[in-house]
Amino acid sequence: MKNHSRSNGFTSSFSPEELRHRMEHTRAGLTRTVEALAGGTDVKAQAKETATHAVEAAAAVKEQAARLVRGKTAEPVLDTAGQVATTARANRAPLIAFGAVLAVILWVRHGRGRK
Repeated sequence: MKNHSRSNGFTSSFSPEELRHRMEHTRAGLTRTVEALAGGTDVKAQAKETATHAVEAAAAVKEQAARLVRGKTAEPVLDTAGQVATTARANRAPLIAFGAVLAVILWVRHGRGRK
């Protein structure tokens, strides 16, 4: 049954059931739109996703560089570099202290050069 009632200048040719169906359809579409907009404004999630992609890309570049270096470097040099890296990892505190002292010395020298 068609409804041709006029109310406030509006003529409806839809049955109440058709109007309900259209409202539900429109409401569902609006819900999807709002969810998409909310997801687009979730800056924290976007930043986390971007950081994850950046870490993955950096890991891939690191692996590629390591393969390239391994392919073009003599075996004794690689062995020595591995020993140096192992020693540095085992003695992080002294290396950090040395780096801090060196940074202070350079900072002081730079400050004196300005005067």
